[in-house]
Amino acid sequence: MKNSNGIPQLFLRIALGLGFILPVMDRIGLMGLPGSGKVAWGDWEHFINYTNTLIPFASRSVANIFGLTATIAEVIIGICLIAGLKIKLAALGAALITVTFAVFMIFASGIGAPFQYPVFVFTGGALLLSTLDNFKWSLDNYINKPN
Repeated sequence: MKNSNGIPQLFLRIALGLGFILPVMDRIGLMGLPGSGKVAWGDWEHFINYTNTLIPFASRSVANIFGLTATIAEVIIGICLIAGLKIKLAALGAALITVTFAVFMIFASGIGAPFQYPVFVFTGGALLLSTLDNFKWSLDNYINKPN
C-alpha cells in the first residue's frame, strides 16, 4: 500500500526534528539566558544540573557524559528527521531517547513528570513515523527514487 500521507508525515518529521534541535539550542545558550523565563536551561551548566537530577546516582562527570551523548544524538536525530535522511532509523532513535528520558523522569520526579511535557507524544509520534514506508519530500525519497 502506498503512503499517501505526505503532508502529515512531513509535519511530524519537522515537529519531532525541531523538538530535538530547539532544546539543544537552549542548552548551549542560543535561546536565551538562564532564568530569563524563555528557556528551560539557558546554558550547559544548568542543563547538566537538570541531567544530574534525572540521574542522581551518577556523579557530575557522568552526568556530563550522559548530557553530551544525548545532545549529540538529539542533533543527529533532529537533522535527519528534518532533512528526511534515514528516517526510519532516526525515528526509532527518537523513540528510544524519549522513552529513556521518560523513565528517568518518572524515577526522579514521579509518574506525572513526563506527562507535564509531551515526552510520550514524542515517543508515539516517532514510533508511528518509523512504521511508514514512503517519505515524500525527503532525502530518502530522492536517494531511493528509481532512475
